[in-house]
Amino acid sequence: MRRLATLSMAGWLAACTTVSYGPAQPGSPATDSGGTVSTSPSTSAPVPGSVLSVPTQPLPDSPARNLAGRFVAADWSEMPGWQADELEQVWQAFLLNCQGLMRPISGGLTLPARATPPVWQPVCAAAQRQAQQPGAASTAQVRAFLQQHLRPWRLHDAGGKVATNTVTGYYEPLVVASRQRGGQFQWPLYAVPDDLLTIDLGGLYPELAGKRVRGKLDGNRVVPYDTRVQLQSAGRQPAAIVWVNDPVDAAFLQIQGSGRAYLADGPGAGSTIRLAYANHNGQPFQSIGRWLIQKGELTAGQASMQGIRAWARDNPHRVEEMLSVNPAVVFFREEAIADEAAGPKGAYSLPLTERRSIAVDTQFVPLGTPVFLSTTWPGDARPLNRLVFAQDTGAAIKGAARADFYWGYGEEAGNIAGRMKQNGRMWVLWPRAAGTPSAR
Repeated sequence: MRRLATLSMAGWLAACTTVSYGPAQPGSPATDSGGTVSTSPSTSAPVPGSVLSVPTQPLPDSPARNLAGRFVAADWSEMPGWQADELEQVWQAFLLNCQGLMRPISGGLTLPARATPPVWQPVCAAAQRQAQQPGAASTAQVRAFLQQHLRPWRLHDAGGKVATNTVTGYYEPLVVASRQRGGQFQWPLYAVPDDLLTIDLGGLYPELAGKRVRGKLDGNRVVPYDTRVQLQSAGRQPAAIVWVNDPVDAAFLQIQGSGRAYLADGPGAGSTIRLAYANHNGQPFQSIGRWLIQKGELTAGQASMQGIRAWARDNPHRVEEMLSVNPAVVFFREEAIADEAAGPKGAYSLPLTERRSIAVDTQFVPLGTPVFLSTTWPGDARPLNRLVFAQDTGAAIKGAARADFYWGYGEEAGNIAGRMKQNGRMWVLWPRAAGTPSAR
C-alpha cells in the first residue's frame, strides 16, 4: 500500500481457504495494527480482472541487481502444507501478478528490486493459454500448473542458514470522515504538500538503490520537512483530503499507509473513497506504543492496538501528547473504489489480494515473486501455510524471510492483523528453466 515502508504492529511496539469478510459498517471505525506504507512505481498498474496479455516478442532485459540472501533448490514435498493449500482463489492472483511481471524494467535503481521479467515470460504465456481451458482455476489444475512450470527454492540468510524471521500482519482500515472540517471532524489526512521535495539517491549512488530523502527549500538549502506538530502549528497547512472524527483512527490509518474513508457528512455523504499513500514527510517513525510503555502507562503485553485505543479512551486529555511523540506524517491521494473486493495497491503497483499478498525485504525477495510462506495463525500454534505473492515493501520489513501478511479490509481483518507476530520461513517459486532466482 506504499513506498515509504511497512510499519507493522512490530513498528508500533519496537519502533515494535481464503475467506472474504464483509466491509466494516460505516460508523464503526476499523481497528488498526500498524502496517505497510508504500506507493506505486510510475508504471501503469494492471486492472483487476482484466485479461492477461503476454508480449510475443522477447522482453528487454536490464543489468541484474544483487540479492543478499542465498537460494537452495528444494522439492515441493518439503514445503509443509503445500498439498493442503486451497488454490482456487490463487489463479486470478497469479494472472494479475503475471501482468505485473510482464512490465519491462527501466533499469533505474530508485525503485525496489523486481523479479526478472524475461525469465517469467514463458511461464506467463503458458498461464495465458491455461486460462482459456475449462477448470483452469481448480485447485488440482493450479497445483499441476505450478509444479510443472516452477521450482521451489529455499531461502537462506546471508550466512547460509535457513532463514527464519518474524511475520507480522497489516490490513486496510476504515475511518469515518468529512470533506469539511467541523463538529466532530477535526483531524486532517493531508494531500501531498506543494513544497515537499523527494530526492532519489540511487541514481547517484547504486549502493543506496531505493533510498530517498524528503525535505523542503529554505532559501537555497534543503532542510528536513515539517514534523506532525510543526504542520499543525504552521500558518499554512497542506490541503486536507478529509477530516476524521477520531485522532487515533487518523494516526493508525497513516501507519497502515492506505485505507478507506466513509464520508458521513458534507459533500459526498454516504459514499466511501480510498486514501492511497502518496508520500511522506521524511521524519523518522517513533513508536507511541513504546512511549506508553516507557511512561509506565501500559505494559509490553498491553501495548497492542486494542490497548492503545483503550488507553486513549480513558485518557482523552493526553491523546494529543501521545500522538505528538511520532513526528512522521503520511500524505495521501484520493482514489475511487472501482472494486470493493480489491485491496489497495502495493509497492508493485498491483491491488493487494486478501490473505495472498505479503510485504518483503526486496534485498532478499524481489517484488512480483510467488512465495510459499510457512508460519502460524496469530496467537496460535495452528499452521498457516500458503502460496502468497511478494507485492509490497516496508521500512520495518528487513531481513531474510521477514514478511508482513495482508489480511484484507475491515475491522475483523484488523483485529487479526493486530495480533500477528509469528515466526516464518519462505520458499521462492521460480521458473524451472531460469536457474537461481534473480532481480532487476
